[in-house]
Amino acid sequence: MPTDDLIFQTLHNSTLTEELRDAEIDVLSQIFEVREFKKGESLLRPGEEKLKNALIMLASGEVEATATLNGEQATLHLLLPGDLAGIITFSGGNVSQISATVVAKTDCKVLLLERSKFEALMNSHPAIVYYVMRGIVRYTHGIVRRMNAQSVEMSNYIYKTQGRF
Repeated sequence: MPTDDLIFQTLHNSTLTEELRDAEIDVLSQIFEVREFKKGESLLRPGEEKLKNALIMLASGEVEATATLNGEQATLHLLLPGDLAGIITFSGGNVSQISATVVAKTDCKVLLLERSKFEALMNSHPAIVYYVMRGIVRYTHGIVRRMNAQSVEMSNYIYKTQGRF
């Protein structure tokens, strides 16, 4: 699949562009970069600067993101085109409190959106910036909802509450 088609198709599968029209998605697609990684290759490791301010969007393959936040480890599997990683640093979070590792679990292609390129759209296309940030919030909220449901289910299993187990 040609690079432009891959970017456009992946963006259409993402929550980032749910509120954007095709013309706006086309503008957004111009600032994404496609990178290929082999199985086991690291996209990002603690202390590396190469993708520190980039939003990572899976286009094909599988990626695993593991982060240590305030001493607690969390793992996020990117399995579907449009899944995101690097949200905290992309949105300007405190990098010193985050120790993230992102590794390709299979050969994969990812789309990278550099924060500086995205912020440059604020003057020319502020609506795109606004709706993409809303999409990031929706994506993050979906992760939190799923994790909360899993936590409740695990608690019910462990404590055998509500007569389910």
